[in-house]
Amino acid sequence: MKLKSWTNRIVGSLLALPLVPALGHAFTIERGDKDYGMTPHEHYDHVWDVVMEDILVIGVLFSLVCLYIIFTSFRKSKDEVGTQRPLSKQWAMGWLIIPIAVFLADDLYLFAKGMELHNHYRNNIPTEAQEIKVTASLWNWNYNYGSDVETDGELIVPVGKPVLLRMSSDDVLHSHYMRDYRVTEDVMPGRVTYQWFMPDTLSPLVKVTDEDGEVTEQRVGSRVTCREYCGEGHSNMYGVVRVLSQADYDAWWAGEAGLEAPVVEEAAPVVEEAVAAVEEAVAPAAKAAVKTVTGADATAPASE
Repeated sequence: MKLKSWTNRIVGSLLALPLVPALGHAFTIERGDKDYGMTPHEHYDHVWDVVMEDILVIGVLFSLVCLYIIFTSFRKSKDEVGTQRPLSKQWAMGWLIIPIAVFLADDLYLFAKGMELHNHYRNNIPTEAQEIKVTASLWNWNYNYGSDVETDGELIVPVGKPVLLRMSSDDVLHSHYMRDYRVTEDVMPGRVTYQWFMPDTLSPLVKVTDEDGEVTEQRVGSRVTCREYCGEGHSNMYGVVRVLSQADYDAWWAGEAGLEAPVVEEAAPVVEEAVAAVEEAVAPAAKAAVKTVTGADATAPASE
């Protein structure tokens, strides 16, 4: 009776041990910190790598156990007959509960990683993010940057600056999905939803030939799609995210808003003023030195 009691305690302790890392990890989730650290797509890729590593480890261990059972269960001769090993209740419960606990602990760990990703994304919106209004309709994405600047089907953003999208729908349910940035969010009528992302790399440059045969270089953006079925034109409801340098973005925005593009002031006047100030400060000392050496006034005209 005492042996059975101790066996139950040991099995119970073994069942609890795998849960400790997962539960401990769940309580380390950071909330409300505006220093977002990893970008959403970096964080998603990190969690994806963890899931793939986890599946690999479990798959290898499971395969090794299966191979061990297969090779140790071969009969030694053609006439050998297998025998049923006695299985006590403790062993039966152990074979049932321990694998369940191990896999459950692993699932809880991955669930905690997923919740960390979700909470980090929802609770750490950068305060310096640029806000853009998104309006979905059958079957188009409209982006409003303010100052009457709008684009249809093309989201243009500067590189290195987080972007916050506030979204609503004019008609039915849509979902704004940006594959390269690993973010998606439903867009609904009568409700404002949001998503944010970090365009940390410039869109690639490609050569484009226009109707006149002139070849120019343009930046080609990544794809935006709708992930919620919204009617017969659903498959054609896509757009692009084009990431420009800050200077190109400012020039584009100023052109769209009807303003003059920002011009960088020339440095020449500043340099000239600095040289004049230096000459004014050094001139008296230089004149005195010349007079001391030559005995002549440095400001007097040279004799012919």
